[in-house]
Amino acid sequence: MDRIKKQILSILSSGNISIWRIIDFQDASLPEFFKKIMELEKEGIIKISDGIVKLTNKGKKLAKKFVFSDYKCKLCNGTGYRMAYNVKKKYESIAKNRPKPIEKYDQGYVGTNAILRKLAFMMERGDVYGKIFVAGDDDLFSIALALTGLPEKVVAVDIDERLIDFINDVAKKYKLNVEAYIQDFQYEIKDFHGKFDVFVTDPVETLPGIKLFLSRAVASLKGKGCAGYFGLTTLEASRKKWFEIQKMIHDMGFVITDIRRQFQVYPDDGSNFFRFQEKLPIVKKLQTKSDYNWYKSALYRIEAIKKPVPLIKGNVKLGKAIYKDNESWATPM
Repeated sequence: MDRIKKQILSILSSGNISIWRIIDFQDASLPEFFKKIMELEKEGIIKISDGIVKLTNKGKKLAKKFVFSDYKCKLCNGTGYRMAYNVKKKYESIAKNRPKPIEKYDQGYVGTNAILRKLAFMMERGDVYGKIFVAGDDDLFSIALALTGLPEKVVAVDIDERLIDFINDVAKKYKLNVEAYIQDFQYEIKDFHGKFDVFVTDPVETLPGIKLFLSRAVASLKGKGCAGYFGLTTLEASRKKWFEIQKMIHDMGFVITDIRRQFQVYPDDGSNFFRFQEKLPIVKKLQTKSDYNWYKSALYRIEAIKKPVPLIKGNVKLGKAIYKDNESWATPM
């Protein structure tokens, strides 16, 4: 029996559980998970009904070997970081009026707690004091950064004009040191090249898409010693894809300094991308709606050990390949 199936049996040893909680607990990609859960059901080890998974008698005997223990810290949600509370109230007040995600750009935002923990992590690493480039800003992270008053300058770019207008309006209202500009990453804009100390992005997770996002973000950096932050799931990015992405990172002149598992939570709060969950392949496959905050991403920090070299230069035309591949089971289809 492989490791993922052992994970599944382990959590089921604690009782009947929502399939969405199991998805969150294990760390295979969604297509891999679906295959394994179907195999377990076919083998008579589990039963699935209305989104609830339970062990059969055969499964209970097998699960005795894999006792479930939850060691994750409840105070920090397993991240190891408290939140930067000093900007929480104002950020939440601003973010509640944000434009809602739309399917066209595969949008979705992380929750306030994750935003404030990422902010705290960046503060610890000394990455909030220079010029910061935010490549795509569904999360309104540029606003959270600017609210601290610590960065020398924050620039956000995004393809969605609604977000750009919102960020610029907020910056004007609260006198924040942040500027926002429309940019489709398929088109290179050299105005931002070599001017920033740190980039932050939450890219799409297809290989062509993440290569494009990271290339545009990397091009913004000044040189050796600069850092970048981005999120990456295991749900829509298999180990094989992680391997290819890490090769990209090294080829661009970076070392990976940190990977913090499940650091960013995308909440099902009625406004996020779960609004159109009936169009997600995983929901169609499981034939049951989400009832748990299962979509989470690891937080990467990378640092340039030499002059950064983007893998994509000039204009490109990728079309739907930016957003969708055979692992995009949490992307509206």
